[in-house]
Amino acid sequence: MARRAVVERWLTELTRLPTASGLEQRVAAWVGAWVSRRPDLAMRADSGGNLMITQKRRHRRSPLLAVAHMDHPAFVSLGSGRFVFRGGVDPAYFDEALIETVSPPGGDRFRVASYDPDTQTGRLLPAADAVMPDHDDILMWVFGPNGAEPGMHSASACDDLAGVAACLAALDRVRGQPAFRHFGVLLTRAEEVGLIGAIHAARNRTVPEDTRIISIETSRELPTAPVGAGPIIRTGDRSTVFDKEMTNLISQTATHTGLRHQRRLMDGGGCEATAFGAYGYRSAGLCVALRNWHNRGNLDAVQSGAGPAVAMREEISLADFHGLVDLIVLAAAAVDEPDGLVERLDALYESQRHLLEP
Repeated sequence: MARRAVVERWLTELTRLPTASGLEQRVAAWVGAWVSRRPDLAMRADSGGNLMITQKRRHRRSPLLAVAHMDHPAFVSLGSGRFVFRGGVDPAYFDEALIETVSPPGGDRFRVASYDPDTQTGRLLPAADAVMPDHDDILMWVFGPNGAEPGMHSASACDDLAGVAACLAALDRVRGQPAFRHFGVLLTRAEEVGLIGAIHAARNRTVPEDTRIISIETSRELPTAPVGAGPIIRTGDRSTVFDKEMTNLISQTATHTGLRHQRRLMDGGGCEATAFGAYGYRSAGLCVALRNWHNRGNLDAVQSGAGPAVAMREEISLADFHGLVDLIVLAAAAVDEPDGLVERLDALYESQRHLLEP
């Protein structure tokens, strides 16, 4: 099992990688190198480029996969000074925004000269001596100096590369243990443009039909789900609620073991548990609260019309992150235990049914 410092190094390396929907190859290469150093693990790509990481030892239990996505909202060059933005960000954040190339590295800077939110396309105005980006180069905002506070992790792309790091850390912790041989990781593509990788995996049966899914995310901080209050057992997202039995089993076990956590409806956005659930998979969700979601600093004020749009690095609590790794491992064990809810209700009924007698 890797030490916390090593896991935090994985987190730092992953969340600094340039990535965008359809251009996740640098993340995939990092993960491929990580898997190659562990001969007991196997990795394969499905026809959509999603990565399935499993343990080589045989098991008899239904598979359980922790799922995270490898992309993050970003500007993608179309060549000739044009770009498309892949991901969901309010139009206010594009108004004369200062952006720079991050892949290839070099930091050539540009202003957003125009942006059409209907097509999510626009044009770039180069700064002095800037080299116009080539087709499929990735650009990001130039962020202000919002250095991380003690106990926080700040990076351009916590969503969802922090989730990728948490999934890998959990797998690294349990791999080889007989009780967890059915546990693996699925890393998807193009989540930020509509859960496309997850839909592809579900529609094409990348994973067996009896697979249980636990979607791992960083989700927008809410007043009821603050950063630093522990990892979150997600009862649902803005589209749907998740598998009640899986969610209840995880919640009961987390409470019984004393693991600090929150149980919340995180309806600030969607997640891949919705896609898998829609196609018949049993799916649950775990996450950590995320500050500056999609690099949108001052988001509440922007959406209420009370403040300016400021591009900022995303931030998560390191304690929440390590708690999320613990919660993934706990969930992997919990979902195969009997629910016991009917038995508890029956016992309660038997103890109190005399109150219904005439």
